[in-house]
Amino acid sequence: MATFKDFRNDVKPNWCPGCGDFSVQAAMQRAAANVGLEPENLAVISGIGCSGRISGYINSYGFHSIHGRALPIAQGVKMANRDLTVLAAGGDGDGFAIGTGHTVHAIRRNINITYIVMDNHIYGLTKGQTSPRSDAGFKTKSTPAGSVEQPLSTMELALTTGATFVAQSFSTDLKELTALIEAGIKHEGFSLINVFSPCVTYNKVNTYDWFKEHLVKLSDIEGYDPSSREMAMQTLMEKDGLVTGLIYQNTARKSYQDLIQGYSETPLTKADLTLDQNYFDKLVEEFV
Repeated sequence: MATFKDFRNDVKPNWCPGCGDFSVQAAMQRAAANVGLEPENLAVISGIGCSGRISGYINSYGFHSIHGRALPIAQGVKMANRDLTVLAAGGDGDGFAIGTGHTVHAIRRNINITYIVMDNHIYGLTKGQTSPRSDAGFKTKSTPAGSVEQPLSTMELALTTGATFVAQSFSTDLKELTALIEAGIKHEGFSLINVFSPCVTYNKVNTYDWFKEHLVKLSDIEGYDPSSREMAMQTLMEKDGLVTGLIYQNTARKSYQDLIQGYSETPLTKADLTLDQNYFDKLVEEFV
């Protein structure tokens, strides 16, 4: 059985020292091992940005896609090879700006993949501009007088779009984050896990200390029920989205693959794709 170390490779991450993405990578590797995967059973599809590099740092199948397009590729990989466990990964700019449409439609389709968003409230790789998660008044190189836009409430958006698994964590809480990724992998459907992953270089407001002061663990809220969509939405609104833990899970809704008639149990990678000669000749005749 594979261990955490089996999901390591010889590529050294070049994130800034102290970046929260180091912990996200470790949690993904630990979760993969804990649920019994082997490196050849896992595909990590990432977007662009600092977080997009993560697919190259894990010993598994990997694909470093283009900006905002991790989810279409991840969905394609899963549809082509249902035997693979597929993790998509990216930043808040990647998933909630240029990739917002893909995120929304992946959620409503409920394809059986897990999407991990490293949310640092800023564009880090391009040297510090506002993202859709930046707070109003946030000063950056692109908003020197302070942002006049309101941040996107991404967890509320996921609930209204019909998500069946919504969770949130903090990069310093490796135990909780690992457990949530494990639960997301096991969930039959689309799993969205947002991770507060501070940018130590360009975001001097939403720091580790800031998150520690403002975040509330859902496990500390008496009577919280993650099976209640109404309670999840109300809690997010009351806490301004600054909660960690399993926010909502619906195990009754079927995944996209389970709803497609004729979807083969045999992945394309193992299917016999040989065309019968008579059938091939008939197809050619249609175009001659």
